Amino acid sequence: MDAPRRWPALLALALGSVGIGLTEFVPAGLLPQIAQDVLGAEYTQEPSRAVAHAGWMITAYALGVVVGAPLIAVVTARVRRNRLVIGLLVLFVLGTIGSAVAPTFELVLVARFVAGLPHGAYFGAAGLLAASMMGPGTEGRGFAIVLSGLTVANVAGVPLITLLGQNAGWRVAYVVIAGVFVLALIAVAATASKASTAGGSPAAELHALGRPQVWLVAVTAALGFSGFFAATSYIAPMTTTVTGLPQTAVAWVLVAVGLGMTAGNVVGGWYADRQPQRAMLLGFTGMIFATAFVWLAGSQPVGLFVGAFLVGATTLFLAPALQARLIAAAPGAQLMGAALNQSATNVANSLGAAVGSVVIGAGLGYRAPAAAGVAFGVIGLALTAVGVVVNRRTHDMAAT
Repeated sequence: MDAPRRWPALLALALGSVGIGLTEFVPAGLLPQIAQDVLGAEYTQEPSRAVAHAGWMITAYALGVVVGAPLIAVVTARVRRNRLVIGLLVLFVLGTIGSAVAPTFELVLVARFVAGLPHGAYFGAAGLLAASMMGPGTEGRGFAIVLSGLTVANVAGVPLITLLGQNAGWRVAYVVIAGVFVLALIAVAATASKASTAGGSPAAELHALGRPQVWLVAVTAALGFSGFFAATSYIAPMTTTVTGLPQTAVAWVLVAVGLGMTAGNVVGGWYADRQPQRAMLLGFTGMIFATAFVWLAGSQPVGLFVGAFLVGATTLFLAPALQARLIAAAPGAQLMGAALNQSATNVANSLGAAVGSVVIGAGLGYRAPAAAGVAFGVIGLALTAVGVVVNRRTHDMAAT
């Protein structure tokens, strides 16, 4: 595909990830409002416990990603990637509208689970489609371009939608997010109809699940990325209760996270196509430092903003490298490899938010999730080191 047609298609794919960034990260800034609306009685008695309970909304979405990513990768293996992306955007629209109109907390959780189902497959299919437009050996950069929509969402979209939700209600915020998915659906249908790659084989996609290296990288992502979600899922109450800033400052803290994600994604996409394992080692080391900084210095405004930037930067520096490693570990099953990366990171989303809920509910305060983030980062670094050793031994045996 030539450049005049390539870039509109790439931007359309990135617009879909803008919507994903909004639907995934907006709850972190609106948990108090969500808790007050759907858990009113509990919120009146004990606000912090109700906010922790509302955090299961994040967990439900993440579980949808975990289930949907490998399932959709197998079921739709033969579908051409551009058609798959369009179908996934339709599912996003339906799940997000359902989240906005569900009358009870239980139904909100169901709608969030449904909205999470297409998440992993979208990043997988859209990333592979972007890489095919750019040429061979560009999996990291192709994924980074699609992921750039996620960074745009966190820099501008999430703070703006958070402000909208705080003033007009969180349900209105989700109606707007559904509108973003509708625009992405129209844009992809208009620009990417000829930017297609052929589907694969269901058997090949399933075969990838039997490769130990695939599971090692997936577990590394699942446990290591939990540090990011533990540190950021409860950023709203930490900003207002611990740091003592007004509610309007939550949006600006989210801007700091988004700016960090933007910087990390730009550097990470370039580095991942050259040294993915080294990028993982550097990224997890940075994540340990960043979450420790939030834990130790987050009670001060400057510390909170700097820590938010660093957590976002180290996480998105890691993301393209993990994607590239999973694709490399699953030859012949690229969609499964790419989708498993998202499934793994949303295990992290679920686990990080759940651990954060547990430590807050235990009375350890809103800084405690960042301390848990340090532990998760250490685990991710250790598993990456194991992966480096295993990979070297595998290459040595193959050479022998």
